[in-house]
Amino acid sequence: MSAVQELLLLPLTLLALQASLCHGACVEVDSDTEAVANEGFKLGCISCKMRGEVPAMASVKWSFKASDETEFTDLYSYEDQKAEIIDPRFYERLDWNGSKNTDDLQDGSIYILNVTFNDTGTYRCIFSRTLKYPDYEYNISPNKTIVMNVVPRLTRGLASILSEVMMYVSIIGLQLWLVVEMIYCYRKIAAAGEEALRESAAEYLAIASESKDNCAGVQVAE
Repeated sequence: MSAVQELLLLPLTLLALQASLCHGACVEVDSDTEAVANEGFKLGCISCKMRGEVPAMASVKWSFKASDETEFTDLYSYEDQKAEIIDPRFYERLDWNGSKNTDDLQDGSIYILNVTFNDTGTYRCIFSRTLKYPDYEYNISPNKTIVMNVVPRLTRGLASILSEVMMYVSIIGLQLWLVVEMIYCYRKIAAAGEEALRESAAEYLAIASESKDNCAGVQVAE
């Protein structure tokens, strides 16, 4: 291997080593808000740390306000990798769906089993995070609010319908373009074939005429 190739491979090697030490990026994605009755539903709650290199500890608490209620009530808590269902309406129907095997929680999502119409309402997710710096600790409490609606069956959004219509329009447009291209190519090949036949016929007539002239010349000479 030449010295130039070694110099080119060195930056790539360093990037590969750095990539292997990197952790997965955290992205705050909004939760879905439409649940289907008698099915499961994930209430998403993600709170990313602004300083990923700072160690931290966090706990998550959920509260719930039904559509016919005016106050939030405690629903669920997750702390020290232990979960507790507080609201009796959700006993045996809630599962932790967030960060696993860590006290540095960034995903505080939960999963509702066997959704009912009584689950319609507003859900609030509150993080209690402690950032641990060398000389002090800093506490923050980010929160998310989700308004969930329970429907008999999943309804399609306008964006989904438009995307499907555009997909079918694109497919039909491509098929029409292929048909036009096939017709164009067929006509071009047919025209080239006819031209070749005409040239062959003219060449045949020229050869026949030349042969006839030669035969006539031979007879005169005799």
